[in-house]
Amino acid sequence: MEENIKKTEPDNSAVRTALWRALHVQVDAAPHVLVDEVGLKLIDPKEGWQQRPDMHVEFTKRLRASMVGRSRLMEDLIIDNCENGITQCVMLGAGLDTFAQRRPDIASGLQLFEIDQPGTQTWKQQRLQELGYGLPKGLHFVSVNFEISSWWEELLKAGFDIRLPAVVTCTGVTLYLTKEAISDTLKQLTALALGSTLAMSFYLPVELMDEEDKFLQQISEKGARESGTPFVSFFAPDEVVRLAHHAGFKNATIISTKDLEQRYFRERTDHLLPASGEVFLLVST
Repeated sequence: MEENIKKTEPDNSAVRTALWRALHVQVDAAPHVLVDEVGLKLIDPKEGWQQRPDMHVEFTKRLRASMVGRSRLMEDLIIDNCENGITQCVMLGAGLDTFAQRRPDIASGLQLFEIDQPGTQTWKQQRLQELGYGLPKGLHFVSVNFEISSWWEELLKAGFDIRLPAVVTCTGVTLYLTKEAISDTLKQLTALALGSTLAMSFYLPVELMDEEDKFLQQISEKGARESGTPFVSFFAPDEVVRLAHHAGFKNATIISTKDLEQRYFRERTDHLLPASGEVFLLVST
């Protein structure tokens, strides 16, 4: 019985990210970078969840901004590609993403494949049904134990059409993978059809972060080690570009924290700004 319970619990980092998105709407000034309260409904946390140490309004402010900025960037990428005729979307490490529930106007025209660990996905599907959101025909849950299974093979089994272009997003994943595993993933993604787009997040080593972000990063690394999910890989921006070129992508663009600031955080009255620890690789086939 205990084993079954473990298999239907969402990943802690997925829960934390969803709660940060909800907290953004509750405590940060309008206009909001992203409006996502569906994740809060899914989690249905105990009263007083805002007082959790990892939800501290001021202490985690920059991390909260990073999460909503990252999500907005990925969603804008998906929407832009849909407007250009793309009909397939893959979310590697989807967690408790709620794009399909919040933007049915876009998602209804997509074959949307969410890839993540079995426990998180089983729990999420159960909660979607309990809350009345249902499971749309075009939404595919691809459950993968990354240690023993091939996510690419499972994606194909789920109905992904290799002949058609797609938009692929991958956030919050590379931090937990070896450089070899990341390289293999990028090489696999070069098999995407012509006209496909990939956006993948990478984490900077602490020495490349702004001074105000270093302490919180060190606390996060300590917590990750103690929870049994240690951070593994960090990259400087030029290393990310070389990794993409080595995998076979001819063009590679880096979107930095400063770029996110310009896109989504300009002239805010609350001075909300994202932390400096993350960059995004953008490539196309």
